Amino acid sequence: MTKPSQPTIGVLAVQGDVREHLYAVEQAGARGTTVRRPRELEEVDALIIPGGESTTMDKLVRAFDLYDPLRARLAAGMPAYGSCAGMIMLADRIADARPDQQTLGGIDMTVRRNAFGRQVDSFEEDLHIRAIGGAPMRAVFIRAPWVEEVGEGVEVLARVEDGPAAGRIVAVRQGSVMATSFHPEVTGDHRFHQLFVEIVRGKA
Repeated sequence: MTKPSQPTIGVLAVQGDVREHLYAVEQAGARGTTVRRPRELEEVDALIIPGGESTTMDKLVRAFDLYDPLRARLAAGMPAYGSCAGMIMLADRIADARPDQQTLGGIDMTVRRNAFGRQVDSFEEDLHIRAIGGAPMRAVFIRAPWVEEVGEGVEVLARVEDGPAAGRIVAVRQGSVMATSFHPEVTGDHRFHQLFVEIVRGKA
């Protein structure tokens, strides 16, 4: 099947930095649109799951009758990218999940919610990420998760480089599904979104 040169990428619009992700994907050469309903999900080539609060997002996805359609499309190979809470939603396992919390799955990894601490522990760091090339990327971590472990098919794209959390995994990719602990949509550096658009096009 031919991949579209200008794919339509949906942003799950139940919570989080929806506008910022829409702007970033459009800057990266794709068409952005919001997804709140199953029929809107059917019309996109790929999906971005933004940050927010993962337990709330889980409940909202169910309230909008999106949980089963999202799982089905991910299982069928739809490309997806999740930032912060989006990373948690795309994890197959959560280390400290609430009893009723479920994920959409898609990446063979275990994540820990709020691993870096509370809102006051938010921080920024420059990360050297080979997959996007060029200068270091300024990564913004806000009540961010980290990845505790990954399966054999998961590529680690970035780790924390300094401080007490040095070595912790903060960006991963498995096939056409990608996730970051940090928020590239808020910095004006669109290289992660450009990489995702290339993945959707079948060129990366």
